[in-house]
Amino acid sequence: MNKIFRKNRLPVLLHILAWFVLLILPQIIVTRYWGNTRFIPWDFYATASVYGFIFYLNYLWLVPKFYFKDKKSFYFIFAAVIVLLLYFVFIYLDRMTHNPARDKAFEDAIKKLSIDRDAIRPPMRFFKIYSYGLISTIITGFAIGMKVIERHSASEKRQKELEKEKLHSELAFLKNQVSPHFFFNTLNNIYSLIEINTNDAQDAVMKLSRLMRYLLYESQQETTLLSHEVNFMKHYIDLMKLRLSAKVDLAFSFPEKEITLQVPPMLFIPFIENAFKHGISYREKSFIHISLEVLENKILFKCHNSQGRKPDEKFSENHSGIGLDNVKKRLGLLFPSSHKLTITDTENDFQVVLELNLNPE
Repeated sequence: MNKIFRKNRLPVLLHILAWFVLLILPQIIVTRYWGNTRFIPWDFYATASVYGFIFYLNYLWLVPKFYFKDKKSFYFIFAAVIVLLLYFVFIYLDRMTHNPARDKAFEDAIKKLSIDRDAIRPPMRFFKIYSYGLISTIITGFAIGMKVIERHSASEKRQKELEKEKLHSELAFLKNQVSPHFFFNTLNNIYSLIEINTNDAQDAVMKLSRLMRYLLYESQQETTLLSHEVNFMKHYIDLMKLRLSAKVDLAFSFPEKEITLQVPPMLFIPFIENAFKHGISYREKSFIHISLEVLENKILFKCHNSQGRKPDEKFSENHSGIGLDNVKKRLGLLFPSSHKLTITDTENDFQVVLELNLNPE
């Protein structure tokens, strides 16, 4: 019960406020303009209770049970029958709270307003039937309108929640793809080092353990400190340097000071992985240049490397695009309108420029 109330707290409070105003306003008018603090407009309260019953019967029961269940013909029949039955209650309450002086004053006011004797107006004996039918119809329509608006708002809210859940599921899937792909490439590098230099291979395993610690504790979060991500990239580059020859020009530049900006984990590493995998040539000179700059809430990441792959490595290329495709999808989901990714792929070099705005207007 408490859970239902918390969920519908605002609508319930609005209904209570509306009834409070409706009940207190007539008394204020009587006191202010008639000066009679002892007079209580029981006739108004009796009429309001009948109209309130019509409203809530439609709002809470008839509209959800029939109107929204494609039983509109049954709804209008039941609504008309209820309005008709409550008319007798309306007449009974009106007689119980009958005020001859009030009726006489109302009739005199109608006559004064009808200056033109030819003006058409309903006979006084039918006026109550006319007003009751008109107000009941308006209240019934108002109940339908409110319920339709609430249903539409609830449907939009559910749709947004479903989209949010889908977004989180897709992001989780993409993020979980990063780690296996990352380890696959890193273990291949360590395997190649074992035959070349055992000591370097042991050092690489130690560096890999530090990277694994980051992956286990940091990458499971939605965001992490940019400084932590920078340290992770530095460790990865140190690990990759172990297998580089003197022909490779490696240069990287990262901010030295602590940066408290929050970024999604493992966002930049696919570009660096791609550079080390395809930017190294063991027969010719090659280069990898990496930089990351921060200006207030904006990040500018660049990764520029030579093309070290051979033309006949098409199969390998098709199977190494998981990381880049992954990061493109993540950027589209996380920063749909606040990122700019520019990839330049030529015969001799490959360049990535990523601009992120972490605080878009």
